[in-house]
Amino acid sequence: MVEVTLCWSLQPRKVHELTVSVAAGSSVQAVVEQFIAGQGHVLSSAESAQLKFMQPGIWNRKVAWTAPVHAGDRVELYRLLKVDPKVARRQRFKRQGKGRTGLFANRKSGSAAGY
Repeated sequence: MVEVTLCWSLQPRKVHELTVSVAAGSSVQAVVEQFIAGQGHVLSSAESAQLKFMQPGIWNRKVAWTAPVHAGDRVELYRLLKVDPKVARRQRFKRQGKGRTGLFANRKSGSAAGY
């Protein structure tokens, strides 16, 4: 048996972390399934179903559900992005207005906005 840490976040700023003992050579999928079977009372049925659709990773690197886990690994489940980060940045910049804030606050006189 090896111990791994399982981390997930179903809501922003609310991270859950739990240590799970699994058989040596188990996959990420086996770790999540064993957690749901053994600790199902912690989560509702809808929340436990959501865990199966999240992107898995080990130590901040995305992996496949079939990837083996080793002793001391941190298995993480990532939520899907709702908004592309590039699009969100463009929208924030547009709301702030051109040339008034941030990097472009002190521009040369006579230059175009954003330069």
